Amino acid sequence: MRNGRTVRDLRRENRTAVLQRLYFDGPLSRFSLGPATGLSSGSVSNVVSELVAEGLVEEAGSVDSAGGRPRTLLRISAQSGYLIGVDIGETRVRIELFDLALTELARTEKPLETDGPNRLDRYDVGVVLTHLREGIPEVLDEAGIAAERLLGVGIGVPGIVARTPEDGAVVHGQTIGWDAVPLERLLREARLLPDTVPYYIDNGAKTLGQAEMWFGAGRGAQSAAVVLFGSGVGACVVSDDMGPGRAVEWGHLTVRVRGRRCRCGAQGCLEAYAGAEALLQRWAEAGGQPPAGADEETALTAMLAAAYPDPGTGSDPGSGSGSDGTGTVPEPDATALAVLEETAEYLGAGFSDLINLFQPERILVGGWAGLQLGRRFLDSVTAHATSYALTYPAARVRIDLGTLGPDAVTVGAAILPLADFFARGGRPEEAEPVEPDPAWRTALRERSVQ
Repeated sequence: MRNGRTVRDLRRENRTAVLQRLYFDGPLSRFSLGPATGLSSGSVSNVVSELVAEGLVEEAGSVDSAGGRPRTLLRISAQSGYLIGVDIGETRVRIELFDLALTELARTEKPLETDGPNRLDRYDVGVVLTHLREGIPEVLDEAGIAAERLLGVGIGVPGIVARTPEDGAVVHGQTIGWDAVPLERLLREARLLPDTVPYYIDNGAKTLGQAEMWFGAGRGAQSAAVVLFGSGVGACVVSDDMGPGRAVEWGHLTVRVRGRRCRCGAQGCLEAYAGAEALLQRWAEAGGQPPAGADEETALTAMLAAAYPDPGTGSDPGSGSGSDGTGTVPEPDATALAVLEETAEYLGAGFSDLINLFQPERILVGGWAGLQLGRRFLDSVTAHATSYALTYPAARVRIDLGTLGPDAVTVGAAILPLADFFARGGRPEEAEPVEPDPAWRTALRERSVQ
């Protein structure tokens, strides 16, 4: 065809359109699929017949029609394929198995711990690979699913992901000490899964963004910046509600010249002030007392409790049963509160950069630390972001918390093979057919050889 698309491409696109509408809006009847996809009734009928015959689509009851026979409803068959999502986080490796409807069937978590002084020891590539070698078969065995039925394994990682023809996905995770780690090749060499099961490896903030845009607080937005706030901070910028986002190393914007040393090695990065790890360090340096030996999540909970005492810990005046014996609410810890308020300003300045650079409709905050800090903290961040950003884009952005919880990176990782499944029209990955060159090209090539 003139635009380079073949009949094969059109058939794949038609299948993709039907699968996506059934997935996101179903169950739907054949009659409803026409206007929803823009396809003719004949094309819808042909595509649905194929998908039903392949077991990808099934009947889901019927609805009455205006004066005619009841219309059969169709939906994606949840058991027609399975997905694994992996979050290689900064405190644990989480592995989850889903069916095609993203119902969780099994999960396992492997903590990343170190007893030594070097925090990077926990991210040793061999340790992470061992967790994957044990965890992936573990979830498959728990759910009784054969590996051959997997559509793919999606993996979210901290760092930049590049791709080479030889190694596939290569991870450059400077903050965790990964220097050009050929993760996809290492997994292939481990023979965890059949060669027919693909791996999809991408930045964790990007997988979070994909999840929130498809199923969470980003639904309906044409553009968004999704922030992953955990031990460090990162972001994903999305300019198409159904397309993949673009991971940006937002945490390594310079917010203070010659400032604190970041764990990436540079000075003055946003992450050196706003990541949970840096936040707790700054609290301790200011005289705070994080719980001894506690992990980051427990320590951050303690800091928030100190800065924002729960009114429920007190009691009615005169009862004598308050937490301090006087019936009054405990006073906020001034040190913890000051560090949190300064952090809110740094984050607000970072948000203003996202607003000015990308002018998104929404900024969504996820990750375990972002969700734990919650609404009270986010309101302060929003006020600072608005004051630092340009007036016009700041007035048109909505800043909110993500809605998929702390496990959203794992869900987003599982979406990576799901998105590819849609793009291929639900068909297995196959090599493109090699078509012969036009006669004129062959003739000219022969002339050049002479």
